[in-house]
Amino acid sequence: MSNGLFNALGGGFGGPLGNMAQMVQQFRQFQKTFKGDPRQQVQQMLNSGQVSQAQYDNAVKMAQQLQAMLGGKL
Repeated sequence: MSNGLFNALGGGFGGPLGNMAQMVQQFRQFQKTFKGDPRQQVQQMLNSGQVSQAQYDNAVKMAQQLQAMLGGKL
């Protein structure tokens, strides 16, 4: 039997819940393949101009919001 609330929130891969599930799946795949020190990688990206300070600051803010939602620590 189908859950109406789950479907209304996009329980497949189309709505907010689906997008979150897809994002978690993509992160887990990335986590399996990532090698090296993440802080060093980010610093290299900042130094090379591949990522701007504003982009970095925005990503940190988003990570902190996600952390608060999930109740974890960075």
